[in-house]
Amino acid sequence: MNLTLKVWRQPSREAEGRFVTYEARDISEHMSFLEMLDVVNEDLIVNGDEPIAFDHDCREGICGTCGFVIDGVPHGPNALTTTCQLHMRFFNDVDTITIEPFRARAFPVLKDLMVDRSAFDRIIQAGGFISTDTGSAPEANSVPVPKANAETAMSNAECIACGACVASCPNASAMLFTSAKVSHLGNLPQGQPERMSRVLKMVAAMDEAGFGACTNHAECEAVCPKGITLDSIARLNRDRLAASFHRGE
Repeated sequence: MNLTLKVWRQPSREAEGRFVTYEARDISEHMSFLEMLDVVNEDLIVNGDEPIAFDHDCREGICGTCGFVIDGVPHGPNALTTTCQLHMRFFNDVDTITIEPFRARAFPVLKDLMVDRSAFDRIIQAGGFISTDTGSAPEANSVPVPKANAETAMSNAECIACGACVASCPNASAMLFTSAKVSHLGNLPQGQPERMSRVLKMVAAMDEAGFGACTNHAECEAVCPKGITLDSIARLNRDRLAASFHRGE
C-alpha cells in the first residue's frame, strides 16, 4: 500500500514544530506501524535527510516506551493496542495518516514524536513502592489474599506507564496512571502499612508535575492499551479522602 504521512517535526524542546508531509511507498499490510516508520526513515537517511525521532524498545506491547497520536487517537484506532502492536492492515491504501506526539504540559516534546515522560517517574518515586522491611521473602501461600483483591491488584499492575491516558484527557490528567499504581499496591497486604501516606504523596507529586485534574471525561479509559478502568480512579479518591481524614485535614 501507498500512504501519505503528515508527521510532526520539532528539532528540539525549545524550537517550534510543524507538520511535514512524507510518502510511504510499498508498505506491507503485515508491517507494524513502527516498522512502517522504519521504512520511511531508511528512505530519509538514504536521501540525506534527518530521520523521524520516536521512542521504542521492546515492540511487544509490554514496556510502554512507544506511543504517539495517530489520527487524533493515542496509539491509533484499535482498542487495547499499543502503537508497536498496531499493524498496517488496519489502514487502507492511499490513506493520509496524521502522526503527532503526546501533548501535555507535563510531557514536553524533546524531538519530533519523542516526549519527556519523566514526570511519571517522579510520581512513582514519591510513593509507588513498598519500603517496609519484611525480612526474607515469605512462602508465597503464607499470606492469604482474597481473590477479588488479587485480581484487582494484577489488573492495575498491567499499567505500562505509556502516557496515552494523559494525551487523551482534555485536562491532561494523570489520574488513571496514578490510580493504577495506587490500586496495585493498595490491594495487597504488603502495601497496607503505607497505604494512606502513599496516596497523598503520589497525588501531590502528580499535581506538582503539572498534570490537570480529572473531570470524568473517561477518554483515558477509552485509549488505555491495558484496559485500566475508571474504577481505579474511584478507588484512589476513596483512599485519598480516608487519608485526609486520617491526617486530620
